[in-house]
Amino acid sequence: MQPAAGHPLPEGVGASQYHPRPMIDLKALREDPERFRVGAARKKVTVDIDRILVLDEARRKAVGAQETLRAEQNKLSKESGPEIGKLMGQLKKAPEGERGAIEAKLAELKARPKALADQVTALGKEIEALEPELNGLLLQVPLPADPDVPVGEGSEDNVELSRWDPAWWDSSKSFEENKGFAPKTHIELAESLGLVNFERGVKLAGSRSYVLTGMGMRLHQAVLRYAYDFILEKHGFQAISVPVLVREEAMQGTGFFPTGREQTYQLEESKRGGGQDMFLTGTGEVGLMGLHADEILDEAQLPLQYATVSTCFRREAGAAGRDTAGLYRIHQFDKVEQVVICRADEGESRAWHKKMIGIVEELLRSLELPYRLLQCCTGDLGVKNADMVDIECWMPGRGELDANERPMGAYGETHSASRLYDFQCRRLNMRYKGESTGGKTVFCHSLNNTVLASPRVLIPILEMYQEADGRVRVPKVLQRHLGGIEHVG
Repeated sequence: MQPAAGHPLPEGVGASQYHPRPMIDLKALREDPERFRVGAARKKVTVDIDRILVLDEARRKAVGAQETLRAEQNKLSKESGPEIGKLMGQLKKAPEGERGAIEAKLAELKARPKALADQVTALGKEIEALEPELNGLLLQVPLPADPDVPVGEGSEDNVELSRWDPAWWDSSKSFEENKGFAPKTHIELAESLGLVNFERGVKLAGSRSYVLTGMGMRLHQAVLRYAYDFILEKHGFQAISVPVLVREEAMQGTGFFPTGREQTYQLEESKRGGGQDMFLTGTGEVGLMGLHADEILDEAQLPLQYATVSTCFRREAGAAGRDTAGLYRIHQFDKVEQVVICRADEGESRAWHKKMIGIVEELLRSLELPYRLLQCCTGDLGVKNADMVDIECWMPGRGELDANERPMGAYGETHSASRLYDFQCRRLNMRYKGESTGGKTVFCHSLNNTVLASPRVLIPILEMYQEADGRVRVPKVLQRHLGGIEHVG
């Protein structure tokens, strides 16, 4: 796979090690370029669609001319071979005065294939010169949002779809009105109960680092174990382990490059004599999707339902502010991720999207955490999603401050469910064939959703389950993963 424009091949890596894969549906772009222009604009992505069309047309013309010349080469080879043989025979018997004419004819016959070969080579160089810019631009083209996704500038224009509260909580009332006392933030609870040591985390690894201690670590492991068992045992997903250190092809194929490079930790192996640079993944989705790159699956295998639990790394470049404090926006965390790879059918993709969101709703309801669903607008979708729904849990320690300089609570994102159609599968060259395709290969569709990410999910658990005496009640479904412990503190 060729790197995007502006990102050359790593030192020591030849072009043959990158496998060219289709980036987007060029046929669809040619037929309706305005859809892609509008799609990019609504996602706040700047990409020159007209330049792509020019380069694509030039490449197609060069490839067509090359194929025509190769056909002519084959035809000429078949026709000229016997004639050359005949002339060679005549040359041996010809008198001295006739040899020059025969030799001239032979030279002409031999020159024609050489001229064609030179033209084919020249066209090949022309195609080769076009491809880096064309491929670099194609990598930047986002998947247009579905027509039913609301148009908006950013997260402020996302639309609330629904809310859910457990029986013991009323989201129309304040925390104090619900529980009879003023809440502490998760940072205050973590300190008073000895659950997190932020200072030592920063000493070890710098800002946005932490060390989970005692029951903090046990709670973290309990929620991950519960979520993983939940997706595997209740919903039939297959357990998979994946590398969290991957090659550039995996990041590019899943759509996290080129636009997300600044959020990724890069290991410059090329400068240490290694074959190519490596990257730490920000989600298990990268590994799960990359498993079947460059493969043709049997339709009978679909849908594939994969789940992993992995450590994730994000630089969080540029993020700052009071609401990023504590465990909310950190560089390293653990996440249970679900991925579905299905047939290329919009109805099937939409049904899976709804089902995957439902799985997370069921999980949050079992934890009795108040949450809401947010329909993301076009400006908040990212380059790879046709649609995305965020799930946010209520966190009393977030939000605007009251007259006493205490937070009044706000919803905070804990999950994100994405529908991508063939965007990733096309870049990964992941196809299938079977009865419905008539034996032809078709690009798969893919979807993903967070099952649970920790320690962020510990924020609503600690803050919502805190009690007036400073202890934290353990959600019932987690108690079996903690040896029956009912309270922290």
